[in-house]
Amino acid sequence: MAIEVTESNFDEKVIQSDVPVVVDLWAEWCGPCKLLTPIMEEMTSDYEGKALITKVDVDSNPGIAAKFGVRNIPTVLFFKNGEVVDKQVGAVPKDKLTEKLDTLL
Repeated sequence: MAIEVTESNFDEKVIQSDVPVVVDLWAEWCGPCKLLTPIMEEMTSDYEGKALITKVDVDSNPGIAAKFGVRNIPTVLFFKNGEVVDKQVGAVPKDKLTEKLDTLL
């Protein structure tokens, strides 16, 4: 299961992580976001121990979306060493996301 990240634990879980982190910014009402949910769950087990797969509900955590200039959801941010190094906007196939993540490992 992808880790729920909030404004209160974002720095600890994402910025300070020793491994690459995928942050899925989503909302309950967003149809395309729901298409990514099973992909994120698969990636959680595929990359266990190698990368962290997380989710941020933008309705509950608007500060995170604002901080990274997220205007459309779903947006997937890829972090390495506490910095955003890649981004994907919109629902895409799993291989598109794993390709981006694999370059960070």
